[in-house]
Amino acid sequence: MGKSLILAEKPSVGREIAKILGCRQSAEGYIAGDRYIVTWALGHLVTLADPEHYNKELKTWSLETLPMLPPRMQLVIIKKTGKQFNIVQGLLKRADVSEIIIATDAGREGELVARWILMKAGCRKPAKRLWISSQTDKAVREGFKALKPAGDYDSLFQSAEARAEADWLVGLNVSRALTCKHNASLSAGRVQTPTLAMIVAREQEIKNFVPKDYYTVKAHFDGFSALWVGENNQSRLFDKAKAEAVVRKATGQTGVVSDVSKQAKSQGPPAAYDLTELQRDANRKYGYSAKQTLDIMQSLYERHKLLTYPRTDSRYITDDIVSTLPDRLRSVAVGPYRDAALSLDRSRPLSVRYLVNNNKVNDHHAIIPTDEPVKLMNLTSEERSIYDLVVRRFLAVLSPPYEYEETKLTVTVGKERFFAKGKTVKVMGWKLAYGSSIDDRDGESYMDAGEGDGAVGGVGTGTETDLKEQTLPQLQKGNKQELKSCTLESGKTKPPARYTEATLLTAMENPKDMKVSEEVRAVLKTTSGLGTPATRADIIEKLFSSFYVERHGKEIVPTSKGIQLMSLVPEDLRSAALTGKWEQELALISRGKSKKDAFIADMRTYTTKLVAAVAAANIKYVHDNMTREKCPECGKFLLEVNQSKKSGQKGVMRICPDRECGYRKNVAVSTNARCPHCHKKMELRGEGEKRAFFCVCGHRERLSSFEKRRANEGGGASKSEVQRYLQTQNRLDKRDGGGETALAIQLAKWKEKGN
Repeated sequence: MGKSLILAEKPSVGREIAKILGCRQSAEGYIAGDRYIVTWALGHLVTLADPEHYNKELKTWSLETLPMLPPRMQLVIIKKTGKQFNIVQGLLKRADVSEIIIATDAGREGELVARWILMKAGCRKPAKRLWISSQTDKAVREGFKALKPAGDYDSLFQSAEARAEADWLVGLNVSRALTCKHNASLSAGRVQTPTLAMIVAREQEIKNFVPKDYYTVKAHFDGFSALWVGENNQSRLFDKAKAEAVVRKATGQTGVVSDVSKQAKSQGPPAAYDLTELQRDANRKYGYSAKQTLDIMQSLYERHKLLTYPRTDSRYITDDIVSTLPDRLRSVAVGPYRDAALSLDRSRPLSVRYLVNNNKVNDHHAIIPTDEPVKLMNLTSEERSIYDLVVRRFLAVLSPPYEYEETKLTVTVGKERFFAKGKTVKVMGWKLAYGSSIDDRDGESYMDAGEGDGAVGGVGTGTETDLKEQTLPQLQKGNKQELKSCTLESGKTKPPARYTEATLLTAMENPKDMKVSEEVRAVLKTTSGLGTPATRADIIEKLFSSFYVERHGKEIVPTSKGIQLMSLVPEDLRSAALTGKWEQELALISRGKSKKDAFIADMRTYTTKLVAAVAAANIKYVHDNMTREKCPECGKFLLEVNQSKKSGQKGVMRICPDRECGYRKNVAVSTNARCPHCHKKMELRGEGEKRAFFCVCGHRERLSSFEKRRANEGGGASKSEVQRYLQTQNRLDKRDGGGETALAIQLAKWKEKGN
């Protein structure tokens, strides 16, 4: 009997599978056993060929060579991982290997990784598929007992390949057209561009917003206060004279309770986490970027095996998982979760009505804990934070509803009405899972992407915003209330809030404020919106690395480059309609209800149309961040841009606008080094021996002097921080001088992650 070759996506996963299956003979690029050989990719080992692969003339960028429409897309081996591909190919061809077991990530892109490797290696041996949602020993063993024919996933692969080829056709052609037309490093894509369009549109709303003064009137009674409301239940008055008149009419009078209502209310627990919801909460609560949260989740999934598959868009589980819930509860019964977990474990049967929904689970169920025992001390602080979010949500969704009594009362003073409301908690229910850590938004969907009075084009009544909950005394209709005082308060309407990563993820998942037809809106609801849970983090990071947006604190602000790009890109590509139609068609392909070839034919026609639109446009691109410093490589004036916080750096960089040159250098980098006078963080500027620290208070200090001073003071931490920066900059300098242009690096990332 021949051996089975298992192909995992990453070395860490491959090694874990090998350990579980008893493979102990380690070799370069694989681990062998009596029955199994386990090898792995390093992400993608194979990708779609560059344009010059089809025609050497395409190595030179020009509008005349566009659109690039290869008759048949071809695969090439990625050079930097070519050694591992050769190892995998050799194993695939071994005479003692009789079957292949695909164990890459169980999703669309994981399927693509494996199938392209098998295709490029020319492997036609029988293949099976391992499809699991967690990396625990138990899950892996059960998965190997339930292997499925790889052919069952052919449609999923066709969908993945269609996505990759369409992104190549549209993304590379339009990016090259924009770059050639305007001689600037510009790129566009079906997800990146409409996402940027939302950010730019929000910035325009803020710029055009005209704040209005408004006034509210509050009446203060014995033990509570109430807010004035008008005939339409609005609380805000935009006429100061009318507001002052209300105060005059009410002052000195006695109020009468004209209405009291008490209503018992119940709020069910929130649904379990999918990746996007988790990224939202992690950004809101801890300031983590979407990419950072995904990386932490991958560690908790692959390395620690404590959480299930992260790249999911489902917030429920299926019936077959219910029997595993007691084991999962016992696994999290440690530290701050012990009492809640054991209490739920004792209450049988478990309440799963808020967790189980077979119809709302696609490839993977919600993110929940595994049955792997946890040692909290082995987790980093970041891992603890994400683990805490998931475990508390898991405990909450298995808990009973939160029950309370809501009291509303109206006090009439003369002819004016004043409104108050309060809440009395009856049963804490699922909120007990959050304990003392709970805040107003814990366990609730973070859907405030349009926060601000101007979010939906109006000023709003403001009643709910201005009205605060309080503890109300026991009152009955007809009770008289002495008016202690009546005050006039003023405010200004606010523009829509800028996007943060949390609110941008919400908008990408549900682009409700984009101007699309109801048909497209319905499509976006049935798909995953803009991008997928697995790709949104990379799309957002790409906007930063391309200098289309910047971080101002938590806010995301478009740069001049990003704003201008929106006027240069064809209108079709700026709309969520395109990606909605694509995702609808890709979903049909994955279910075998549509054909990949027909979809790609449409994309080729569409690409031709887009390139023509870019070439015909008469709008000019203007570099408004150009300096008077010339590029040492080509002599053009350098551009000054702000770096996003990446590789531990944040500051100012100067880059060459010429796509073929790609020169860049760091000008100023924010550090943790403190000024000896005002103790604020300083910037490190300059190059070589001229590097010096600068503080906003005016203090300047050469790097050499700083290191000497800190050494004398015994301040090794700051010196280490500086050394880490220098090492990082050296790595960046080597990368930037290694023959790859900035645009080449950008497009390489685009090809690896999808657009």
